Amino acid sequence: MEHSDRGLEIIKELKETVVPEGMLAVWFLGQNSILLKADNKIVCLDPYLDPAPYRAFQPPFQAEMLSNIDYVCISHDHIDHLDPYAVEAIAKVNSQTTFIAPAYCHERLQECGVHQDRIIHADTTRERCIAGVKIKAIPAAHEEFEYSSDYGHRFVGYILEMNGVKVYFAGDTVVYPGLVELLKKEAIDLAFLPINGRDFFRNQRNIVGNMDVREAAELAVKAGVDTVIPLHYDMFPGNSEKPGRMIDYLYEHYPMQKCHVCSRFERFIYVSPGALKNNGDSRTHLIE
Repeated sequence: MEHSDRGLEIIKELKETVVPEGMLAVWFLGQNSILLKADNKIVCLDPYLDPAPYRAFQPPFQAEMLSNIDYVCISHDHIDHLDPYAVEAIAKVNSQTTFIAPAYCHERLQECGVHQDRIIHADTTRERCIAGVKIKAIPAAHEEFEYSSDYGHRFVGYILEMNGVKVYFAGDTVVYPGLVELLKKEAIDLAFLPINGRDFFRNQRNIVGNMDVREAAELAVKAGVDTVIPLHYDMFPGNSEKPGRMIDYLYEHYPMQKCHVCSRFERFIYVSPGALKNNGDSRTHLIE
């Protein structure tokens, strides 16, 4: 796989972007893959960078170019979330990277070259604070919960706090009882939600689904999320969605709810409601 011009720009931006307090830099890599940077820490969530021929589009760069990753958070063991190619490459060039994942994923991570000392269990019963980044795993229902007393939850989402910004990364999940209340209590600034939905015919093809456009929009509103970004809609033709439908739904029903659809490989700078209050007009000091 060859890197693209935009891929080289992303690698440069990851190194040079300076993010003031109360802000967060986001890079969207397609499907459910995002990079977050704040306070000189970089978190990679569900990296899917395998240049497989069945992708709708190729990744912007080779995974081994991600040589400055502090944390990799994996939501579950499906190949577009735990990508062996990406994990092996990141582990090879980042001896300091910590991988956080459900126990169901740990054997595969080790097979990809991740040393067991660099793997942390995504335990949904506790919050971790690692070098200034707070990370909490919460249960996810990929249509249904899967749980065992030995391994815990197979599917998880993550609540991260970086630089004074609280993020909810849903992973693959439907809306389940108690999720609205949990997120409302957490006071989420920025939520990344899947929108590809589910139906009988996809289930017949063993495609397990997620919340749909309407459910994701309603979840963001009911949970009091400041800004919502849709994910998981653009990689596989038989399991896709049009993110503009979420914009349409919110504009018709909740026109004050903020929503951002990332263009392919975009760098998006999130500014929290308290950022300017705490920093003055920090926008003039942002980026390179």
